[in-house]
Amino acid sequence: MLSKRVQTLSESITIAISSLAKEMKANGEDVISLSAGEPDFDTPKAIKDAAIEAMRKGCGKYTPIPGTNEVLKAIAIKLKRDNNLEYKPSQIITNVGAKHSLFNIIQCLIDEGDEVLIPAPYWVSYPEMTKYASGIPVILNTDESNGFKITAKQLKKAITTKTKLLMLNSPSNPCGTVYTKEDLLELAEVLKGTNIFIASDEIYEKVNYSGNFCATASVSKDMFKRTITINGLSKCGAMPGWRFGYMASANDELNKAVRKLQSQSTSNISSITQAGAIPALLGEVDDEIENMLKSYRERRDYLFKELNNIKGLKTLNPDGAFYLFINCKEIEEDSMKFCKRMLEEIKVATVPGVAFGLEGYFRVSFATDLESIKIATQRLQKFINNY
Repeated sequence: MLSKRVQTLSESITIAISSLAKEMKANGEDVISLSAGEPDFDTPKAIKDAAIEAMRKGCGKYTPIPGTNEVLKAIAIKLKRDNNLEYKPSQIITNVGAKHSLFNIIQCLIDEGDEVLIPAPYWVSYPEMTKYASGIPVILNTDESNGFKITAKQLKKAITTKTKLLMLNSPSNPCGTVYTKEDLLELAEVLKGTNIFIASDEIYEKVNYSGNFCATASVSKDMFKRTITINGLSKCGAMPGWRFGYMASANDELNKAVRKLQSQSTSNISSITQAGAIPALLGEVDDEIENMLKSYRERRDYLFKELNNIKGLKTLNPDGAFYLFINCKEIEEDSMKFCKRMLEEIKVATVPGVAFGLEGYFRVSFATDLESIKIATQRLQKFINNY
C-alpha cells in the first residue's frame, strides 16, 4: 500500500526518545530528559513583540515563496555582518526550519544512484533524506583522535564519479565539532575542479565556545560557488517551534528549483514567523544569545568534568552546540540497549550513538537547567556502578 520511498525511511530516534520521555513525564514519572536538541530558554521578547505587531497589522496573508522582502534583506545583512558572505536577497529562500532547507536541497540535487558524502557521527536525518531521494549515503567515519572531523585525505579517497554532495555540519550535532578556516581550506583544495556541492549546516553557529567558527562558503571563491549555506533560528534564537530556517546559494539554477519544489509543497513559511525573525537576524537579541551561551558553557564545563570522572566513560569537550558525545565502549557497545536501560532504570533520557552512525557512544544534551543536569549525573554514576 505504501510507497517504496516512504518505506526506506526510519523514524528519527532522537524525536522518538524525546517524545517517550515527555510522555513518561506527563504520566507522573520522574524523568530527566537529556535527549532533546531544543533550547530550554524562552524566545527573546523582541522576537515575540515583532510577531505580535505583525499580527496586529494584519500580516497574516500569503507571502512570496522565498519570503518577504524584509526578511530576505535581513538575512542578507546577517550573512554579510556575521560571515562576510555577499548573497543577494534573490539568492536566499526561507524554509520551515533548517531541516526543510536540507530536504529541499537534497530533493533538488540528488537522483537515483548519486552519492552523498556524510561524515559520521552525523545528524540523524542526513542519510534518511538521501535515501528518500534514491541517493546513496556514503558514510565517512571519524573518531576522537581527529576531533570527529573528516580529513582532506579521507575526502579525496571517498570521491567517485557519482559523488554529488558533501554534508558538513559545523558546529556539529552530536559532538560539537567546529571546522576551522584551515580545516575548510584543506577540504576546499580536494574539491577544486569537481562539480561537488557542499550543504553546510550552520544551525549551531552562535552556540560556539571556541571563537573559531568559519562559514564554509567564506573561505574561497570556489567554495562560495559550490556551497549552500543553511541556517536558522531554532537553536541560536531559542525559536525551535517557530520553524524558521533558510538557505543561501550562488547557484541560480538550484535556487529556482527549490522555489519550484516549495511552491508545490509548503509554499511560503508562516508570515508571522518571518516578521518575528527579523529582530534576531538584525542582531537585536545578540545580548540575550550571549547570555544563553554563558549558561550553556557553565553546563558544558560541569558535565564534561563529571562525566569524565565516571569510570568507563570518556568524552571530548565540545567547541560548539549543546551536546556531549560520550564513549561508553568499556561498559556497553550496544548503545540502544544502554540508553534503553538508562531510561527504564534511572529515568534519564539520552540518545544512543547508533542514531548518529557510531556504536558504543551516547549523546546528552545540556539544553536543560543545571540542577536537572546535576541530578541526572548523580543517577548516571549509580547506574554505571551497578551496570
